[in-house]
Amino acid sequence: MNQNRRILLKSTFAAGATGLAISTGLLTPKTVLAAWPKAAFEAKDTNAAIEASLGSSSVIESKDIKLKAPKIAENGASVSITVTSKIAKTESISIVIAENGTPLAATFNLGTTTKGIVSTRVKMGKSSDVIAIVKAAGKLYSTSKNVKVTIGGCGG
Repeated sequence: MNQNRRILLKSTFAAGATGLAISTGLLTPKTVLAAWPKAAFEAKDTNAAIEASLGSSSVIESKDIKLKAPKIAENGASVSITVTSKIAKTESISIVIAENGTPLAATFNLGTTTKGIVSTRVKMGKSSDVIAIVKAAGKLYSTSKNVKVTIGGCGG
């Protein structure tokens, strides 16, 4: 059998099966897409964003969280952030930027066997405190670092 014919038949079958699953309601966009905490990302202040995302805004300062961010970000459009948690049973890591229009930049939900390390790039509109919040065993822990932005990133 011709190899191209075999690939065509496999592709046709896969597309047909996917179409059938969608048309019967077995596969819906809501079940496929990631969870979206809309209220947390629409919050305009830090405490409201933390409350909507993590269920509480009372956090405990911790030296077991390491936040790696530049002291001076040359371009606020792309600021590299790395958060490392040495707290046992880390459930999630959130990054909040106090002076951004929407303070919650990201929340990473971690599995039970996942190491507490996340790295991402964020946009910063102006100089601000970057706050890393770790949820572990139902409690919230945080650390922060001030980052100075020399060229605006969020509309600047």
